[in-house]
Amino acid sequence: MSGFLSSDFLLDTATARRLFHEVAADLPIVDYHNHLPPAEIAADRQWETLGEMWLAHDHYKWRVMRWAGIDEARVTGAASWRQKFDAFAEAMPRAVLNPVHHWSHLELWRYFDLTGTVLSPKTADHVWQAANERLADQAYSAQNLLRRMKVELVGTTDDPIDSLEHHAALKGADIRVVPTFRPDKSVQIEAPGFAAYLNQLEALTHPIRSFDDLVAALFLRLDHFVAHGCKAADHGINHLDAGEIPGAHALDAALKAARAGLAISPEAAAGHRAALFDALGRAYAARGLVMQCHMNVVRNGSTRLLTTIGPDAGGDSLRDTDMAGPLNILLDRLDRDGQLPRMVLYGLDPARNPVLAATAGTFQDGSIPGKVQAGAAWWFNDTLDGMEAQMRTLAQVGLLSTFLGMLTDSRSFLSFPRHEYFRRLLCGMIGRWAENGHLPADQDTLYGLVRGICYENARNWFMGEI
Repeated sequence: MSGFLSSDFLLDTATARRLFHEVAADLPIVDYHNHLPPAEIAADRQWETLGEMWLAHDHYKWRVMRWAGIDEARVTGAASWRQKFDAFAEAMPRAVLNPVHHWSHLELWRYFDLTGTVLSPKTADHVWQAANERLADQAYSAQNLLRRMKVELVGTTDDPIDSLEHHAALKGADIRVVPTFRPDKSVQIEAPGFAAYLNQLEALTHPIRSFDDLVAALFLRLDHFVAHGCKAADHGINHLDAGEIPGAHALDAALKAARAGLAISPEAAAGHRAALFDALGRAYAARGLVMQCHMNVVRNGSTRLLTTIGPDAGGDSLRDTDMAGPLNILLDRLDRDGQLPRMVLYGLDPARNPVLAATAGTFQDGSIPGKVQAGAAWWFNDTLDGMEAQMRTLAQVGLLSTFLGMLTDSRSFLSFPRHEYFRRLLCGMIGRWAENGHLPADQDTLYGLVRGICYENARNWFMGEI
């Protein structure tokens, strides 16, 4: 079947169609990295309108709307949810071939049975009415939306000072909701809010007068996370450096200066980061946690958006600076002492895909398949071309069979058809490789490859006993 997002979308060979429809389509989802609000999952939230559900937190959609010429009042401003929804419908015809166009229609079709309806100003009334009528049904609560997509695990992203009360409330639920330790605010010693953040951390732990006190406080919170089911940590690393680790006197002096509100030199900030990444990496290894690193981001590049809306407003971009040297230094420090945790490396610059794959290969130790991962194509790269390029590089430089596969990295409860999007692309690639003789056309091999990448590898890492 042909046509826009047809049942065989991206499946251009008979083998691809078999792999998707017989294997990938119905596999459960392990979404090991996202930004869903745990409070909304625990409360089993429901939404009144599709406008709020779709547009309240989704900076992917905001960027598309601005690019299409929508004024900010109808993106994040004072307009009503209906007005914002109409603005998004107005932007949709201009967004063809952008993944947001594909994702949005998959969401309408998979959740609201609107298959075949293409969103535009002409269809906006119909979509608005049909979706909103369904939202009143309990089937459209937060937890039931996850069940609808067969989500087995949700890995949220949480600050060390979070109480994790909502994760505790969800203990024993059929959907596992686990926290992910994200200590970025303790790493960013040069940031304006660092001193205030340490005051909050101190109130939960103990006095922080030295760098070692900071590390001990973070370890206390890390153990709190582990007690609540934590399987992974995550670091947002805007610019990766890995300078020499300073001595205790220099680390303590930098911490004292930052707490006093003094400017921190780039060298002192780099030393603080290097020391903290080293200490935390060892702690993750000791506790069997996965360390995720999201690298090479220019965050809040638009001062206008940052000052009027705040962070995570769609004002970010990719950073094209060196990462090979610093990344190898960071991993080697841990590896040479036998303290390298399982790692997932995400780079925002697609030109660095070979760097990530080659570096991951350097630090494999035979303990488990793919101990260091070149992570999924991320953010501006989870496009059709971006995902294919990432997997093609991984297949040829490393081992695609050990790949952890897709994640949503999303704040939206409607984002899970992105896994379908990925699975279709993967099956299309593998189907072509099988039919052109690049890999054996053996059913057991092909089916096992698809099951592993789409589900089993992530399940074993984040739900198993590794």
